[in-house]
Amino acid sequence: MKTQQINDIRLPLGSGMDELKNAAAKVMGIAPSKIKHFKILRKSVDARKKNDIRLVYSVYASDTAPYLSPSFEYPQLNSAERPIIAGFGPAGMFCALVLAKAGLCPIVLEKGSSVELRSKKVAEFWRGSRLDTSTNVQFGEGGAGTFSDGKLTTQINDALCAEVLHTFAAFGAPEQILYLAKPHIGTDKLPQVVKNLRNRVIELGGEVHFDCALEDFTRADNGKIRIAAGGKTFVTDRLILATGHSARDIYQKLHDKKLPIAAKAFAVGVRIEHLQSTVDSAQYGGYAGHSDLPSAEYRLVYRGGENAYTFCMCPGGYVVASSSEENTVVTNGMSAYSRNGKNANSALLVGVNPASLGNGPLSGISFQQKLERAAFEIGGGNYAAPAQTVKDFLNGSVSAGWGAVLPTYAPAVTPARIDLLLPKNITETIKLAICDMGKKLKGFDAPDSLLTAPETRTSSPVRVLRDESGRQSSGFKGLYPCGEGCGYAGGIMSAAVDGLKTARAILMELGGKNILSS
Repeated sequence: MKTQQINDIRLPLGSGMDELKNAAAKVMGIAPSKIKHFKILRKSVDARKKNDIRLVYSVYASDTAPYLSPSFEYPQLNSAERPIIAGFGPAGMFCALVLAKAGLCPIVLEKGSSVELRSKKVAEFWRGSRLDTSTNVQFGEGGAGTFSDGKLTTQINDALCAEVLHTFAAFGAPEQILYLAKPHIGTDKLPQVVKNLRNRVIELGGEVHFDCALEDFTRADNGKIRIAAGGKTFVTDRLILATGHSARDIYQKLHDKKLPIAAKAFAVGVRIEHLQSTVDSAQYGGYAGHSDLPSAEYRLVYRGGENAYTFCMCPGGYVVASSSEENTVVTNGMSAYSRNGKNANSALLVGVNPASLGNGPLSGISFQQKLERAAFEIGGGNYAAPAQTVKDFLNGSVSAGWGAVLPTYAPAVTPARIDLLLPKNITETIKLAICDMGKKLKGFDAPDSLLTAPETRTSSPVRVLRDESGRQSSGFKGLYPCGEGCGYAGGIMSAAVDGLKTARAILMELGGKNILSS
């Protein structure tokens, strides 16, 4: 019997499955016909040599034993009260799913609408209809990540990432996310995946209440937690707070209750757009457009007096209106699974140290709001976003028009001085970063590259402090701060993992002693 995981198989573009199996068989020392079970475990592109781009694989191959996919099951447990989860983004969804699998029948309270209704409301807003401050790009089933690229890359190195990927695939995400080095689901596919996961939570005995915002929580006389949400009252002994990075009313409520919260570092900046063909050429050289190559990506860093970096790069994507408060402008990026849009876009960000903003844990929120309101004003109202070419941004002038890179932001953009919108230190750092990044990625600093602003919701400016061993608030027993909104994640993957860990901690409390070792 021969069974083997084979890493670093490097093949030229144009190679198919036969060539891949032949390469694996050669390593194993058997004929390709002897391989009965074969599975790609990882696939990436090595484009460092533009004249010799390679596809790089890790595979499982065996002449007898099929590949066994991991199983993610949990023991059945009991609780006096059903746990309640505020928020149904990645952290809340994965927390709810695990608790439901364990038979605890969680109750989810989601401020926004179901993903079906939410998608309609967001599309209407992008076409110029009114902003719904409860259901938008930031709020609603699936969280802010539902209207993004659905990127599943992360900088955390955690074994639970595999559970997240397999769960997404089980609920309808493309199977390729299980092995691509840079997996993504796409804005067009995420809503159905989110809906399927929600339906499974309900099948397992959970409840999901939409348009049901968390309004307040207090300690009842019997020690339980009394929750007011959506005009209803709920009682529990465990409240998981997974309300997302834009739940500013929740931060204020926690501050008013004198619960332990702290200002944390975050970042602000702009969205920068290029032609996707420019990025492809810069990354792939003469192989740009080859059918074996995905739309090219980049991740760039500038190190100076203040640092800048690109974030949430969306190949073949669109810059989208992401406001959640009236009379504000917020940008974000998204792309469909095919990533076949004409433009590429990315956030170009500069870090903000909360110590520079004054006292108080909510100072970062005030800073964000000031930028978002100013952008609304110079954009001319009606949620049009200020835009400026790179040439005019560097020269300090209003753009008279656009070049080859046309704006993708809807409902509209307005030529304006973004260089005056942003604080001076951030503007100057972005200028230096653009010139520096142009040396690293050809065309990044092209004069007609387009900037749209502001990008302010990259992460939470607040951390809701918790005891990491039990994952509870040190100021309120039974309150579990969780996910990106509480300052413990930075994207779909890390938020989902944090939701898993919070659920597993609760299961441990209830007697599931083998949870952490599984």
